[in-house]
Amino acid sequence: METKTSHIILKVEQLSIGYKTKKAKTVIASNINFELQKGQLIGLVGANGIGKSTLLRTLIKVQPELSGSIRLNNKDLKTTTTLELAKQLSIVLTEPLSSKNLSVFELVALGRHPYTNWIGNLTESDTTIIRKAMTLVNILELKDKKCYELSDGQLQKVMIARALAQDTAIIVLDEPTSHLDMYHKAYILKLLQKLTKETGKTILFSSHEIDLAIQLCDTMIVMQKDNVVCNQPCHLITEGVFESLFPKDLIVFDDKTGSFRVTK
Repeated sequence: METKTSHIILKVEQLSIGYKTKKAKTVIASNINFELQKGQLIGLVGANGIGKSTLLRTLIKVQPELSGSIRLNNKDLKTTTTLELAKQLSIVLTEPLSSKNLSVFELVALGRHPYTNWIGNLTESDTTIIRKAMTLVNILELKDKKCYELSDGQLQKVMIARALAQDTAIIVLDEPTSHLDMYHKAYILKLLQKLTKETGKTILFSSHEIDLAIQLCDTMIVMQKDNVVCNQPCHLITEGVFESLFPKDLIVFDDKTGSFRVTK
């Protein structure tokens, strides 16, 4: 029988994150412990400035941890090479595109870079994977458009398609709904939920849309001032975790509806 451990894709133990210089060390959060299961949609939430982006950057090996361990597919992230990491984990960041003159197809095709030769020639198999990624996010009809012609919502879908084309077991997104209106915020997060079910991939994203994350995520990581907790949304509600995220003078959490409201 397959053990539960075999379903763990990312494991964090006694992790401490922050910044280190020659003169000082700034700890953003410490004693972080959680396990992420394969094939789940996972939301990372918390108040502004709490360290969500720092945690994500540490998990994707952009920023070194201060202490502790991160294991991806049961291998220490420290010993994972850049190429190995690119075949296991893909990222969608909030930084603007360096060139919007690329076509949608060309941008999505960049996801195949870890698998192509040094010239970057695409095989028939690569092209099939690229088209499948675009089909999954419903942008195939946009394949010949230039990226500067797209709306913010369309461009975000293209970036997700690029991550899908990279064909990794886990996709990490930093604030995928920023700069979008309420409809497109819900649309993108609903799309991520759909993709986990249809592809079996693990998708981890950070967001300020806590209400939406509670409704759509299998698991949530909640960063509090002195603690980081990870569990199913229903358990986090029962444990009163969301009630402690913000000062109660203006915002309160309604555990019956699973949403925040302004105090009267």
